[in-house]
Amino acid sequence: MQLTPGVAYLGQWATSTLLPAVGVFLLLTRTLAFSGISLSTAWSCTILAVGFPLSFALYALLQEESKRRRATALGARLLPQTRGHWPGNADILWDLISRTETDYIGAAFVDQSKIHGPVFNMRILWEDTIITTEPQHIKTILATDFNGYVKGNKFKAAADNVLGDGVFNSDGETWKLHRTMTRPFFSIDRISHFDIFDRHAETVVALMKQRFRIGLAIDFQDLISRFTLDAATDFLLGHCLDTLAAKIPYPYNIPNPEPLSTESNLAQQFAAAFTVAQHRMTWRSVIGQTWPLFEVLEDRTRKPMEVVDAFLMPILNDAIENHKVSQGLQEAAEESEDETLLDHLIRQTMDVKVLKDEILNILLAGRDTTASTLTSAVYLMALHPDVLRRLREEILGKVGLTRRPTYSDIREMKYLRAVLNETLRLFPAVPFNIRESVGDATWESPNADEKPFFIPGATTLTYSVLLMHRRTDLWGPDASEFDPDRFIDERLHKYLVPNPFIFLPFNAGPRICLGQQFAYSEMSFMLIRLLQNFSSISLSPESQDPSNHPPAAWKNSEGRKAVEQFHPKSHLTLYAKGGIWVKMEPVEV
Repeated sequence: MQLTPGVAYLGQWATSTLLPAVGVFLLLTRTLAFSGISLSTAWSCTILAVGFPLSFALYALLQEESKRRRATALGARLLPQTRGHWPGNADILWDLISRTETDYIGAAFVDQSKIHGPVFNMRILWEDTIITTEPQHIKTILATDFNGYVKGNKFKAAADNVLGDGVFNSDGETWKLHRTMTRPFFSIDRISHFDIFDRHAETVVALMKQRFRIGLAIDFQDLISRFTLDAATDFLLGHCLDTLAAKIPYPYNIPNPEPLSTESNLAQQFAAAFTVAQHRMTWRSVIGQTWPLFEVLEDRTRKPMEVVDAFLMPILNDAIENHKVSQGLQEAAEESEDETLLDHLIRQTMDVKVLKDEILNILLAGRDTTASTLTSAVYLMALHPDVLRRLREEILGKVGLTRRPTYSDIREMKYLRAVLNETLRLFPAVPFNIRESVGDATWESPNADEKPFFIPGATTLTYSVLLMHRRTDLWGPDASEFDPDRFIDERLHKYLVPNPFIFLPFNAGPRICLGQQFAYSEMSFMLIRLLQNFSSISLSPESQDPSNHPPAAWKNSEGRKAVEQFHPKSHLTLYAKGGIWVKMEPVEV
């Protein structure tokens, strides 16, 4: 019987913390008894009850003193640290958890950065948790000192049941193996073949027109997530989930909609379960290393991952058997244009765990990141019809109303790339990321006149490209505004060219996203097809459950929070709470 994370954690805690404390207590009582001093039961219980928290407090103080000495030895200083009112900053943890559900994305970090600056230590439950939005620090993590920062055992423990040893959840030789196996598949030749995109895009457009003909809005986030999942499974597995075949949801304000099917096939269950598993994994990262205490009775990722495995494992096993059968055939020996990622991986290994972990990692990236960015782009164009009009003019001028775009067409559309980049700046698909320091290190201070910051080894580091992308000192006073021209006009050379690490929607360094060009191609293709078929986009807030609307109090805030017309949230990737409900004006061809 496999232990739950909580039981396993308590066992480790008892072994490493409680048993030594009891041992010290027994040694003390034996020593006193040998000296002829006997303790009453009441005194023994008192010493045991009081001694443990006192010894833990002493341990925490010694830990802080050790950091000070090590920082001094490196000519550095400790990071600014949050100060809560409860022991272990438990009140700050509670505030962070509650605001993750109710407040604007990253708001709790923004408030702390106003007090402490762009880098600080949250110090949650006596665990250092460093937050940074400083480009120089992120450059150090991702590039200049790449080997000094890893995904680490803490993140791996939280994500292991979902991502296994895949490329996003591994370090060292395991990471290199997955990276080496996968990289050749994402060649320009393969990602420039748009047959799969086009086939699923046609289905999306047809579903949208069908709904708009009867005057109803659609949840674009739901529909585009099905598109990216179907395209990703088709491209990666050669086995399309076909989630676009299921009925799409009706607006909240429709009194008697046609009932959705109560039958859910395994493919639909897979999509839902994979999302639930990601939520559980992200929640663990927010809690920190004590997350197992909230999963004493059950592993909250187990049930959704059983659904994921029930769908994926038969596909993997069938592919392995087919490869074994065809190994002796000439046509199976070499790569072909129609080869899927699964085919490509099986030619290198038939270890089913390695295959499963890598497929799930790439599938997560292929589905969620692209869907997130396309959803944000449609939302922003609904708010900025002038941008939509200008982009549509570029598209129609290049490919017209009906022609399928080519890879060369997309490369020549400068404004299209600017729209996508500006969308990725304001709403990066992965708004927060985590690393762990290998050993003690220093980070330069944003103020050149001050000592560098001390970074203790084995410490969790969270960097936020979303918050960095919105800093006015890095992007100018209009940083919170949506303006694609900033990637074309003089602002490009003023801000981004001198400091390229202020824009990192696909990460950087050795871990830069392998599917970056694939994502740009897919997103570009879908936007072109949309604007060939629809001439305008408008939000339909009345179609959404009011409980998912942004709180009215946000209007009294500043920056994006004051003007936002949806509630941005994040598991691993950014998404819209309750979806993005829109209407579009079809083009008559």
